[in-house]
Amino acid sequence: VQLQASGGGLVQPGGSLRLSCAASGRQVSRYALGWFRQAPGKEREFVASISRGGGSTNYAGSLEGRFTISRDNAKNTVYLQMNSLKPEDTAVYHCAAAWVISSVVPGAAASQYNYWGQGTQVTVSS
Repeated sequence: VQLQASGGGLVQPGGSLRLSCAASGRQVSRYALGWFRQAPGKEREFVASISRGGGSTNYAGSLEGRFTISRDNAKNTVYLQMNSLKPEDTAVYHCAAAWVISSVVPGAAASQYNYWGQGTQVTVSS
């Protein structure tokens, strides 16, 4: 599975961005998908994940309410809608795919994810 994230950029505090991650390869629909981020000098951090069918989601507690993950299986794409952005949201955002059974939603552990894409930079600054 190959993953390609896009949609990052520079946005002012309080603004919004929508990230996209296009997945390709065999049996993409059998993978749950997730987003992680890594800020300079910090460890990689879980953001959100979504089940194969899109019916179940999991968020980092501090981000739920501002961020929304969704997927379009017809397009093999997962999205991350980010609202009310703060300077501390500045990071490189990576998408990842996890082989799962049925409607399981992977959690925050990076070890659950089998494939990773190159990230897209999000900078929140005035």
